[in-house]
Amino acid sequence: MTQMTPVRRARAHARRGTAIVEFAVCLPLLALLVFGTIEAASRIFLKQTLSISAYEAARQAIRVGSTTESSKASGDAILAARKVKGSKVTFAPTDITNASRGELIKVSVSAPTKDNSQVLGKFIADKTITATVVMVKE
Repeated sequence: MTQMTPVRRARAHARRGTAIVEFAVCLPLLALLVFGTIEAASRIFLKQTLSISAYEAARQAIRVGSTTESSKASGDAILAARKVKGSKVTFAPTDITNASRGELIKVSVSAPTKDNSQVLGKFIADKTITATVVMVKE
């Protein structure tokens, strides 16, 4: 078995110190990258959920005999299934029951990012994401 000389021991100790310093510098950057990726994916998921909800509400709204309440319930069901908090579904015109055939029905669904954030909601500025769908009444 070979013994480490004092010079080799000093080099090994210096390399260990270098590794600790590199780790201390890289760890915050790595954590920021991981949490930022999670937050970006969360916002993409929220935007996609709002788009699907607006589409489903609009699809229900353009049907013959549909009401504003049933259309809103259709959009809210998607939002509830995906646990979106603080969402708001709006229609233009506000009462689609009396909309005539060929009239444009506009559905907007919005939600705040702070309430729906997975990780960094307390540290990132709150914004409202909105998805809008326009369809023609049947």
